Amino acid sequence: MDVAIVAGLHAEARARAVARLLATVPGSVALHHDLSSAARGTVARTVRDAGGLLSTGEAPLVNDCACCALREDLVPELERLAEGGRTRLAVVELWDSVEPKAMAEVITGDGSQALRLTGVITAVDPALLLAYLANGDDLVDAGLAAAASDQRTVADTWARQLEYAPVLALLDDADGSGIDAVVGIDTPADAEDRALLRQLHPTARQVPIGHGDLAGAALAGFDVEAAAAAQHPACALLPAEAEESGVATFVWHRERPFHPGRLFAALEDLTCAAARSRGRFWLADRPDTLLAWDAAGGALCVENAGPWLVSLPDAAWEMVPPVRRAAAALDWHPEHGDCCQHLVFTSPGLDRDGIAEVLESCLLTDEEYTAGRAAWKTLPPAFDALLEV
Repeated sequence: MDVAIVAGLHAEARARAVARLLATVPGSVALHHDLSSAARGTVARTVRDAGGLLSTGEAPLVNDCACCALREDLVPELERLAEGGRTRLAVVELWDSVEPKAMAEVITGDGSQALRLTGVITAVDPALLLAYLANGDDLVDAGLAAAASDQRTVADTWARQLEYAPVLALLDDADGSGIDAVVGIDTPADAEDRALLRQLHPTARQVPIGHGDLAGAALAGFDVEAAAAAQHPACALLPAEAEESGVATFVWHRERPFHPGRLFAALEDLTCAAARSRGRFWLADRPDTLLAWDAAGGALCVENAGPWLVSLPDAAWEMVPPVRRAAAALDWHPEHGDCCQHLVFTSPGLDRDGIAEVLESCLLTDEEYTAGRAAWKTLPPAFDALLEV
């Protein structure tokens, strides 16, 4: 049985995309787990087709986590539909804040021979794009958390939903149906909104919900390993330089490490300089560690993404995926290997020169650089708290 995931915090766009698939793909059903019922100790499950509701059920919470209950219940329900033999396409409509990457890996990682993931789609209302990307509210405060311990924000969740899917189902301007529940606006999309969408995810296939071939996109096929690699900090397919309708993408690439103290002092300015920034970076006091930069909604997440390849022994390279080795080769430096700064900033009204000036000021000076790695490691650490060391 073919399975397609439809995700996204834009609930109206998501609902319309699912309805479109049910109306255009014969033998299709939609499976949805409503995590808003978690306060009652269960997750509500519904299955419907174009004609209406087919069945309902409940899944108990797992460790007080609604998203964990979804993980446990999803594949068995899909297999039950496959065994029935009457379903051509099962559309998994994810609840608002559930991220498609996790569910795609649940479906494909189970080893089921009955299920074939053929599409991952994020539904988008272009008019709400920037408002969600700038929303730094915690999901808990917005009533969208998947668990009491959920520490994600609206902005970072939305960014990952948007950037993971190879297909974006776009709500037509005429399809808006009222004030959005999360950001409280309902205005038509303009050229700036659409330029921002193209620059945030330039490789995505954009399909209008009302008149595009959404069914073809849902059945086109999906490679979960390639999708994960495209999001990994070491080999992410980051956007290129662009400028359109007042929206710009600035790519900054250097082959010298940051001074930890100066970069830490500049984090607030850099995080607030763009609606979205991401990439990988190199700290002098941690010269062997690849660090991931992920910012949206005025908040920054810095994570240890493992070692740079150049720091690994030769024997370990055989265990590194080919896509990672290929990405490293593109940035390879004769002295530092794949160690580098590669940060990308995307936003309306972007101040390229201002961002570049701040970033350049955070690099090691010539004197600091020539002192060598042994001296770099003695620099006062500044990122221990962020990295929970």
